[in-house]
Amino acid sequence: MTEKEKDTQENVPDINADENMSGTSHLNDALTDESALEKAEQLAGEMRDKYLRLVAEFDNFKKRTAKERLELIQTANKEVIISMLDVLDDMERANKQLESATDVNAVKEGVQLVFNKLKNTLTSKGLKPMETVHTEFDADLHEAITEIPAPAADLQGKVIDELQKGYYLNDKLIRYAKVVVGK
Repeated sequence: MTEKEKDTQENVPDINADENMSGTSHLNDALTDESALEKAEQLAGEMRDKYLRLVAEFDNFKKRTAKERLELIQTANKEVIISMLDVLDDMERANKQLESATDVNAVKEGVQLVFNKLKNTLTSKGLKPMETVHTEFDADLHEAITEIPAPAADLQGKVIDELQKGYYLNDKLIRYAKVVVGK
């Protein structure tokens, strides 16, 4: 290569250099901005779709569990009622016997048998009576109907009499005991 050719090449701009690409670089940036915007819109659309599906799925879950809970509540007493049918049958037989019975002791014995059967059936289902007489009055367990003077000093603040028995069902209080408290 001659000296003249070297000078000519040095003065000729390199068209492959980035700095010599005037006017095209901002077009490339615009294209990448548009594709990034399209990608972001597509991603937002996908996320919105996922969100709507998740909300719909959760709504269906809530409806299904509410329906199942309602069915459970409606049939929860079924087992207890079925076990009580035997006692009801015994009560019907006892009622028929009362109409024609002449022996009071036999009637008493029959009623006592039906009462024990009812009590045992309820106990087997988790019912437990509350022991209250001569225990400390507890507002969380007892409902004080009245206060009377305590017959002895050690009965002050304690339950003296029980007007209505309190009950637990599987160790959960289901009915407060109505009591008389000594003061």
